[in-house]
Amino acid sequence: KGKAPGANPNYKSKKSGQPKQEKSSVQEARFDAATRQFMFTLVGLSKTLPDKSKEILKNIHLSFYPGAKIGVVGLNGSGKSTLLKIMAGLDTEFDGIARPLPGASIGYLPQEPILEFETVQECIDSAVASSRAVLEEYNDLSMKLADPDITEDEMTSTMAKLETIGDKIEAQDLWELDRTVERAMDSLRVPPGDAKTEVLSGGEKRRVSLCQLLLGSHDMLLLDEPTNHLDAESISWLEQFLDQFKGTVVAITHDRYFLENVAAWILELDRGAGIPFEGNYSQWLEAKNKRLEEERKGQSAAAKAVAAELEWVRSNPKAKGNKSKARLKQYDQLLLAAAPTEMRTEGQIYIPPGPRLGDVVIDVTGVQKSFGDRLLMKDLEFSLPKAGIVGVIGPNGAGKSTLIKMLMGKDEPDSGTIKIGETVSIVGVGQERMEELDPKKTVWEEISGEMDEIELGGNYVNSRAYVSWFGFKSAQQQQRVSNLSGGERNRVQLAKLLKSGANLIILDEPTNDLDVETLRSLEEALLQFAGCAVVVSHDRYFLDRIATHILAFEGESEQTFFAGNYAEYEENRLERLGETSIKRIKYAPLVNA
Repeated sequence: KGKAPGANPNYKSKKSGQPKQEKSSVQEARFDAATRQFMFTLVGLSKTLPDKSKEILKNIHLSFYPGAKIGVVGLNGSGKSTLLKIMAGLDTEFDGIARPLPGASIGYLPQEPILEFETVQECIDSAVASSRAVLEEYNDLSMKLADPDITEDEMTSTMAKLETIGDKIEAQDLWELDRTVERAMDSLRVPPGDAKTEVLSGGEKRRVSLCQLLLGSHDMLLLDEPTNHLDAESISWLEQFLDQFKGTVVAITHDRYFLENVAAWILELDRGAGIPFEGNYSQWLEAKNKRLEEERKGQSAAAKAVAAELEWVRSNPKAKGNKSKARLKQYDQLLLAAAPTEMRTEGQIYIPPGPRLGDVVIDVTGVQKSFGDRLLMKDLEFSLPKAGIVGVIGPNGAGKSTLIKMLMGKDEPDSGTIKIGETVSIVGVGQERMEELDPKKTVWEEISGEMDEIELGGNYVNSRAYVSWFGFKSAQQQQRVSNLSGGERNRVQLAKLLKSGANLIILDEPTNDLDVETLRSLEEALLQFAGCAVVVSHDRYFLDRIATHILAFEGESEQTFFAGNYAEYEENRLERLGETSIKRIKYAPLVNA
């Protein structure tokens, strides 16, 4: 494990005619010389699960260029997080070589980071400690030059050191360190500096950890789902930061606009193999579509979903928006087409229709809601039409999840009314997915209720076929829920939810930890669904494809209900508010508080 390359079989001793075994030190020197141009090198990397049930990484050979921006994609359970843990040095149980450039600093963002300090400010200060030390050394040297007793030799030596450190400060823009720290904390919506880390939510801990990582002086960043728990504005800022970052970035992400805007390479993990592609997401999607066609899978559900997304990517922005508007006029057609004569068994998610919707789905009038001393929403009004899909966006803490609870009857407004139509049947799922699953059951037992067949919109489908639509094939259906990854737990919860036969589906951050293939399948299912959906999401690409309306929490306790997808809303927001820098969310004062 962690071996050096073997001896060169083509090298033979002149005396014996037999292969000559190189010394270990010579092998190491040869390897270092061959890989010194790369930031990280993987040679023959293989990884098998501890119970030997599956080889998730198979003989991977990859070299990562300095400054490369690489997006990692693949099905949940394909080994993406494992690969990053190996590269971060946290997982050492593997075969082959995983070696960074000697002396390189590697920063790693796990899905569930652990904060080492008592307060947020202490965490941030630790990240910039080395940068502050450089500034302090510069100040110390400057003070030394002011010493009247300094000798000429000391002055010459000090001036040389001062020039070297000054160049370093200029190169790293350390004169602006305080402003950089403040901007990063605001842009990532990091909790206040005096906040205690032990009481932070999982999302808040991730934002603190990400801020630490970006402010540290790293040569390479390994990011596992960096956009989770970030709102759209913060993700946009992160894209700009990483685009200007001079080091190497390897990021696992389901955010396809992030892949489009940041990645210059796509690394796909498929059945243990690592398949690199030079280009961004849309270019990779083109290549993958061609590959599927060549493999004669053009009629498979997966290939159809890829082709449908590719058609959407190729369309112009206006056409993309028109597709979401056209959906609103097709409710009756969707309802009639919702029960196929043959249920799909090739991996495509299908959402069965619920009862026919009446004229009223959701009417919200004059709703005001506070939480403690914060006014989350005032005079909120919107009406959800039949076949409407509303994307709910805004900063963390703005009140999105509170709205979802009120729509589902788990909370009530302080004033105003929320009218749910008499024909509406609601089903929803929140972010705390593990708490709602039985860890002792297998995937199949949890989804199927141990029934051989599942009823979907008046049709019956084999329960194991249904479970396979969500990416769980054969033996994977026998995995215990307790052993699943975050993305796999998400898929189990979606599978349980979507078979309910409701006509209004409410989803709170459904895209977190999902792989791109499942996301694509979910998008197609929602677009064909004969019903309505309310979706809280930070995934701009997802919202651009599915949303007919956007409900945006814009700060100061104000909300905007907009007819159109995310891109159209953003264009409208810029017209109304102009270019705005990211600010910490503010709440309007409570009346009579």
